[in-house]
Amino acid sequence: MDFSIRIVGAASTVLWIFLVAFFVLAVYSVKDLHLSLGEPRLNLTADRCVVISVPINIENKGYYNLRDFNLTTKVTDLNGTKIAEGFTLLTNIGKGCELIAFHNMSFSMDVLLERAAYYLFNDSSFTINAVISVKLAEIIPVKASSNFTVPWGAPFYNFRLGRLTYEPANQTHLKVFVPISFENHAPVEINGEIKFFMYNDEGTLAGQGESSIAAPRGTLYTGFIVLYVQASKITQKVFFNVYFSTQFFSYGPLVIPYG
Repeated sequence: MDFSIRIVGAASTVLWIFLVAFFVLAVYSVKDLHLSLGEPRLNLTADRCVVISVPINIENKGYYNLRDFNLTTKVTDLNGTKIAEGFTLLTNIGKGCELIAFHNMSFSMDVLLERAAYYLFNDSSFTINAVISVKLAEIIPVKASSNFTVPWGAPFYNFRLGRLTYEPANQTHLKVFVPISFENHAPVEINGEIKFFMYNDEGTLAGQGESSIAAPRGTLYTGFIVLYVQASKITQKVFFNVYFSTQFFSYGPLVIPYG
């Protein structure tokens, strides 16, 4: 009987020594675990989506495998409203493994503009709330959270009209030249059309015109729209309804008073 008790006691001692050694090594190996999120990259796609991509860099030089690495993110706008979510799961990261993965979040450009046309004409940022969880040595759960921002560059930053000039077209109509300018702060070239509709102070349509645009990223665009308007409908004060149509989004009307 005493012999059995001694055997159980010895086994219990060995088990505790093993567990302590295991946890010590697991904790110690954390110093050889390098995990970081790279700089987020924002892009516009042909299917009219905004895609935010975050590189995940992992170097597991510890003694044990990692299990169930999970990165969950939420993207919010200026008002704190959620506009997108993302989820990346890496089920097993072996010891000695080095890898780079990409965590992607996407949302519709059209949905964004329905909430706020502000993003078309003003630089801004999105906030990303990130939660990372992983199991060290395959069984010890660890969780961390962080917030960071992603800059947004407006495709029609500082969109402005210049001074209108008039030229006779025929006995009843005038050509109206409307200078426009803007800076393309988006990460891609913007191509498309801009349409102008001119209304007098009574709200009557006086004329319209359109022009194609091509604005490489990071450049200042200058040009003009030519409108054909009825001379009898022009008043001292007018306003324009402006419509934008590009390969990435459509928006309008933007109402601009003049005079």
